[in-house]
Amino acid sequence: MKVESFSLDHTKVKAPFVRKCCTLTGKNGDIVTKYDIRFMQPNKEEMESDGIHTLEHLLATYLRDYLNNIIDLSPMGCRTGFYMTCWDEIDVNEIIDALNKSLNKVLDTTLIPAENEVQCGNYKLHSLKRAKDYAKKVLDEGISDKFLVDNNE
Repeated sequence: MKVESFSLDHTKVKAPFVRKCCTLTGKNGDIVTKYDIRFMQPNKEEMESDGIHTLEHLLATYLRDYLNNIIDLSPMGCRTGFYMTCWDEIDVNEIIDALNKSLNKVLDTTLIPAENEVQCGNYKLHSLKRAKDYAKKVLDEGISDKFLVDNNE
């Protein structure tokens, strides 16, 4: 099976953005869609582990306030964003709206959900300050549904 993210030309994208990666239909007709939620410019920026971990806890909680069919939200290994997997399909602009609302909630957060050794596998690796800095950066830059850029510009 081909890895979808490896076919994306990371030199031709402009973060922050949300893009639909793929939609799959299971043998029983269930539809699952994966989205690329990119916060940082690939190969130029990355989120520190404690900040992306905290942002994962916060977004996994807050996005579900606005989107009912989320299966999972996971940090990318390159630490430039997240993959979100959902039942069915969600319009990218609906995700952007939910993300904007969720990131604004991050800015007002005082406690990290599930920041304890029972609910988290690495509960000491958190930074609310960094998570807020990343949220502010993305909100200030604006999240787009247009992710490809012309390198000749």
